[in-house]
Amino acid sequence: MAQETEIKLRIRDAKALRRSLKRLGARPLNSSSGRVHEWNIIFDTPQGGLAKHGQLLRIRTEIPEGKAKKDGRKAEKRVVLTFKMPTATAIAAAGKKQEPRRYKVREEIELQVADADLLTRIFEGLGMTGWFRYEKFRTTFALPTSARWAKGLLIELDETPIGTFVELEGPPEAIDKAAQELGYSKRDYILKNYIVLYVEECRRQGQQTRDMLFTTGK
Repeated sequence: MAQETEIKLRIRDAKALRRSLKRLGARPLNSSSGRVHEWNIIFDTPQGGLAKHGQLLRIRTEIPEGKAKKDGRKAEKRVVLTFKMPTATAIAAAGKKQEPRRYKVREEIELQVADADLLTRIFEGLGMTGWFRYEKFRTTFALPTSARWAKGLLIELDETPIGTFVELEGPPEAIDKAAQELGYSKRDYILKNYIVLYVEECRRQGQQTRDMLFTTGK
């Protein structure tokens, strides 16, 4: 099981961020434009058994943007099953007084699957439901190999219905340096997931929580 270490940053000026990425030599990793539409469904038991244990089970469908291939075919979609859970250290420390966390660290298993609908039917047959849906556009960047400090670092630009964010994923030292290079400090780090951020935004707006979806095309 791989370990995921990441933080989020809320982006107020997307143009300024892209200028910073260009200055750092960042290059997109996916499709011709690098921009991928993600459709996510979170599953849980009717009692919320996974969430109660800090676990997440998700089916994500990724559809790359960009020009059609030379043979006229569209870029192929990718379906990924993800399971996340607290680390063994976090489980052992549960209930004890701890210093505030600087990063979001979780155990993660991901695998590509062939059919999201069939997998959904399996989960539903096991008594689970897809209780929350959210979509976003993600562009994943990596820095050039000459930036040795950034080895293993991914910079993921997320355009969501509640605003634009950047996720920095990788070694803690690389996260800190990348955040600094982008004009942010540790005080700006966000460790909440998009579900929590969406619920908080709905409360601020006095809106009912549903699914986190774009109301118009993007």
